[in-house]
Amino acid sequence: MSPAPSAPSPSAAATLFTGRTVTGERRLSGALTEVTLDDGRTVMVKRGEGTGAARAEAAGLRWLADAGSAGGVRVPQVHGDDADWLVTDRVEQGPPTEEAAAGFGRELAALHAAGAPAFGSPPPGGPVEAYIGLAPMRNVTGDDWPRWYAGHRVLPYLRRAVDAGTVEAAEAVHVERVCERLPELAGPAEQPARLHGDLWNGNVLWGADGHVRLIDPAAHGGHRETDLAMLRLFGCPHLERITDAYRQAAPLADGWAARVGVHQLYPLLVHAVLFGRGYAEQAVSTARAALAG
Repeated sequence: MSPAPSAPSPSAAATLFTGRTVTGERRLSGALTEVTLDDGRTVMVKRGEGTGAARAEAAGLRWLADAGSAGGVRVPQVHGDDADWLVTDRVEQGPPTEEAAAGFGRELAALHAAGAPAFGSPPPGGPVEAYIGLAPMRNVTGDDWPRWYAGHRVLPYLRRAVDAGTVEAAEAVHVERVCERLPELAGPAEQPARLHGDLWNGNVLWGADGHVRLIDPAAHGGHRETDLAMLRLFGCPHLERITDAYRQAAPLADGWAARVGVHQLYPLLVHAVLFGRGYAEQAVSTARAALAG
């Protein structure tokens, strides 16, 4: 039997972690509720259903926030978390502008530069058994990025997709060959960067104050090009302005554009596991293109 939740409702969780009385509640999804407090503030309450996802996300947000003092990207303030609930500030959103995009590019470079102890390092206080979206993600450390990326990011999701019948065995060979060739495909060695880890457009909030906030991290130590590749995978307003500002602040190694597909294999396979065949086909096509290089 699962343990009883620490609070019986989103409003009770908001009161528990902010110390304020709730005056209103608006359900946004099965897991997310917007709660208004008696001092006029609004907070976001997310339910983790006892999986540890709430605590993993909170640890990631705090780790990303620690880089803010060095000019890193802003994140919503965490008011509290436990096994079942996460309570954060709500972000007042505004339009995406070129100025905000340039600021985001510079701040993302600073976030990555804050570093991590190793590839796969979880945030301080974060679990080894974490999540990327609804998929489990193991934060196992390594000091060699190609070997770590293949063994702890690409291949685990490829195996799950093959076992589920989403990727055919003959197709999986192309992804496996990319993993075998990663030492030559990965480009120059880099130090572990502090990654958001799930940096698609839906997790980029354009603030009304002109600054971007990041939400829903799957934070870990990784290769900085992985965040940039995922941002490119599903599109983002003013993407080239973001990338240009990033490169001005922290130049990328030659050939970075040709490596985008290698870094996109991981999120594509995660999506294949979660959402099915369409993403599997895209992952296989991306692997073939990387091999053809």
